Amino acid sequence: MTHQIVVCGAGIVGLSSALALARRGQRVALLAPRMSVPPADPNHYHARVYAISPASQRFLAELGVWDALPSARLTPVQAMEIHGDADGLVHLNAWQAALPQLAWIVESGEIERVLIQAVRMFGIPWLEDRCTGYQAGTVETESGARIQAELFVGADGAASPLRTAAGLKHDAVSYHDTGLVVNLDAERAHQGTAFQWFRDDGVLALLPLPDTADGPQVSMVWSMRDAQARELLALPAEEQAARLESMLEHAAQGRLGRLKVRSTLHGFPLTLERAQMVAPGIALAGDAAHRLHPLAGQGLNLGLGDVEALARTVAGREPYRQAGDLRVLHRYQRARAEPVLALRLATDGLHKLFGSRATPLVWLRNAGMHWVERAPLVKRRLIAGASTN
Repeated sequence: MTHQIVVCGAGIVGLSSALALARRGQRVALLAPRMSVPPADPNHYHARVYAISPASQRFLAELGVWDALPSARLTPVQAMEIHGDADGLVHLNAWQAALPQLAWIVESGEIERVLIQAVRMFGIPWLEDRCTGYQAGTVETESGARIQAELFVGADGAASPLRTAAGLKHDAVSYHDTGLVVNLDAERAHQGTAFQWFRDDGVLALLPLPDTADGPQVSMVWSMRDAQARELLALPAEEQAARLESMLEHAAQGRLGRLKVRSTLHGFPLTLERAQMVAPGIALAGDAAHRLHPLAGQGLNLGLGDVEALARTVAGREPYRQAGDLRVLHRYQRARAEPVLALRLATDGLHKLFGSRATPLVWLRNAGMHWVERAPLVKRRLIAGASTN
């Protein structure tokens, strides 16, 4: 079986890769088990949500899927409130950069649903199988099939079977933190504001979600030390909810009043990862290529930036070059080098800065936040930088 381009993976990055390449006139197929997203429940929201930047929103609009997202499931972020571990405090507002909003909070399932619909409507072949091996331009699958293509795109997640099978270099460093996610009922309205606290036990974020029949709702993302997270995850459900609510009462400083658990708590390990992004006939995108600390909420935005650059580069190649020509793929790698490195340094640097308990650093980081709070130009540049990822 021979194709021009085969995208491995059917998550958001995989689906958007196939769609972006197809819309630019490339012959593309998807290789992944077929997935389905259950119908949306008006009072149940996915625990995994993403902060979609203006740049990512524009890209999804270009793919023709943004307007297909149900408006009732989208929450515009108008402001951010960032707390240091002492008295540091920074407020960021969309109006400070003349933007209608800083970002949109969207459930992963809703993005997947509209991308699956678009892939089907576009007639992109979906090969219901898994990559288990790779050799010289040929992927071997779980069913025993052998698939040839000019280019294989590894958009198959942090554990990327294609990356592993092809033997591409991959480095991973554990943060010894666990990302905990859960949806919460809030006593007070969030008013379109995202909140973040840098604390001794990690970074806590509360992201605005649409109201439910029970009132205001937020999504919690807490990057917590491994030992503390394991202890919490091991508790029976009722005891776990009570413990988490007690921890939140202190950590969130009562900013949204009482917070009550309304969904299942999930945890995942946090790592800093980077991989060899290209090889002859192979290009990686999203978590398969790089993984960052989630404190900036930019992981998916970085992945969608990969997709946009890859589709543009491959479709814009010279007519005499194949899609997997290494010279073409090096152009993609160069296009992504600066934004990936910049975000990697920023997130890793912030994690290290707030992870230190040395007194001079505690003073310095909170004093820096006070300085930023009084510097409108710096705020505009911070917002502009985040909106282009």
